[in-house]
Amino acid sequence: MSRYFITFSYDGSSFAGYQTQPGLRTVQEELEKALWFINNKTKTVIHASGRTDAKVHALNQTAHFDLNVTITPNKLKRALNSNLPADIHVKNAMCVSSDFHARYHVKEKEYCYYLNMGEYNPIKRNYVYQYNHELNIKAMKKAIKYLKGTHDFRAFVSENNTKENCVRTISKVAVRQNKQEPNQLEIYFKGTGFMKYQVRNMVGYLIKIGENKVKSNSIKEVLDSRDRMKAGKTAPAEGLYLKSVIYHKNDMQEKQRKK
Repeated sequence: MSRYFITFSYDGSSFAGYQTQPGLRTVQEELEKALWFINNKTKTVIHASGRTDAKVHALNQTAHFDLNVTITPNKLKRALNSNLPADIHVKNAMCVSSDFHARYHVKEKEYCYYLNMGEYNPIKRNYVYQYNHELNIKAMKKAIKYLKGTHDFRAFVSENNTKENCVRTISKVAVRQNKQEPNQLEIYFKGTGFMKYQVRNMVGYLIKIGENKVKSNSIKEVLDSRDRMKAGKTAPAEGLYLKSVIYHKNDMQEKQRKK
């Protein structure tokens, strides 16, 4: 038995999320269906770096799985793509050692949220949140800095009653306008990990600040309160992208050598 690691992208528009759910179309289900054919019609469980919600997209999601068959990474990539629907694409495949885990060895993740402040665009409605109003970008840039660092993000986590530890570290943040399309806003986060709806909840409050409904420094008060009710609305799913999953390079190289 061999363990493989893949990097893949998907358009989340037609999925009920990443994780398998009975009676619903999910990314995990489609991947495992493809692996069933490749792995001599044997059920193969795939372990991703984490879940994404319904309508959320991924530019570079990662996962590992074990196969009973012997196959080169290049052939595995081709075989997967030939058995996957058009809204999922495997970008890379590689062999890793049997103790490598796509979730537990994650160092950091990057998420981007895209928002349109200009005219409604029906073509991009599933890929960029059509907010369609001006925002106070300067206030949002000031506010997002309060989220950088190690904090208890309980106020921005849905269903936090079930989570005893909501402490995470966000190492980089940004609010920036697209140079080619100034009405398109990108809100960026890089951190050790993000909990359910965390990014969308943080974006939702940043939008509230951009609407001049609250002051920039109020985000710190919400963060310190650890009260989800004070954080307000969750931003829509279609604007969110898992940009990349980062691993310790030395660990990855070591595992390749072992293989």
